[in-house]
Amino acid sequence: MKADLLSMFPEELSELCIELGQPKYRGMQIFEGLYKGARDINDFTALPKAFRERLEENAFIPCARIKRKLVSAIDGTVKYLYELHDGETVESVFMRYHHGNTMCISTQVGCRMGCAFCASTKAGLVRSLYPSEMLLQILECERDLGERVSNIVLMGMGEPLDNYDNVMKFLRLVNHERGLNIGLRHISLSTCGLVDKIDKLADEGLPVTLSISLHAPNDEIRRQTMPIANKWSIEQLLGACRRYTDKTGRRISFEYALISGVNDSKEQAHELGRLLSGMLCHVNLIPVNPIKEKNFKRSEKNAIKVFTETVETYKINVTVRRRLGADINASCGQLRQADSEN
Repeated sequence: MKADLLSMFPEELSELCIELGQPKYRGMQIFEGLYKGARDINDFTALPKAFRERLEENAFIPCARIKRKLVSAIDGTVKYLYELHDGETVESVFMRYHHGNTMCISTQVGCRMGCAFCASTKAGLVRSLYPSEMLLQILECERDLGERVSNIVLMGMGEPLDNYDNVMKFLRLVNHERGLNIGLRHISLSTCGLVDKIDKLADEGLPVTLSISLHAPNDEIRRQTMPIANKWSIEQLLGACRRYTDKTGRRISFEYALISGVNDSKEQAHELGRLLSGMLCHVNLIPVNPIKEKNFKRSEKNAIKVFTETVETYKINVTVRRRLGADINASCGQLRQADSEN
């Protein structure tokens, strides 16, 4: 198989160059060239022509073509549908904030977690993305808009910890000082709660922000919308979260989609507050966003206010997520493999 150059560290590229009869420093030339816009091996004009020909026989640069681009008339949020080398597609979202530009990227084509309120999982899991395919979502967006991405959230299509090794390599590549050089503290990784992988992540030494898709204050309610709750209980999940904060010293963000009549009562807010009291955490409330497969309704404004104020009585920091890209279905839980307009 040909080597995927964009999924490689400089050291790996140097080893490849040595194997092909070139000096070690060529590896860094290739690495830097990839982040300066090289789309084809012949774009590496600093490399000898004969070497480029050999490199083309043994390696390739993957691509992600912008198949569809939608721009919100409300807030300027941009949603991309990318077509990958094998014809599969993923969506990503570019958002502008006062603290910088944020890119919400996908880690898999589809998802197998089956959360009831999420469009990404409706067609199941097709395959996981390579590190290069995660990087390309950012690189092609920056190329298209002429703006730098300074923050990343791994909250698009897929379960990041279900694609563990590729996601870990992506995080280290995107942080490389000679590449995109995006600080790990500016990256959030979201998981529906793969307990064994949370424990593994705690040992990686990567100061990313861990976001837990909780969405319920007890197992009974959680099982109604999240199949992962049948494998790991909330007690097991919070145990992993406490181990994570103990090892890393990093605060965890708990994501909670507010669904009218399901998990948004004042009693459930008290239950959530008692559950998380004393933890190094933050609660991010997300009024559920509509998808065509389900008729879940967003909580009313007063219910959101009461829920927020109730959880705050437990000395827990709470925010209500601002909804961006509402007119182009670019909000949390709305990304999908195709049918971008729906």
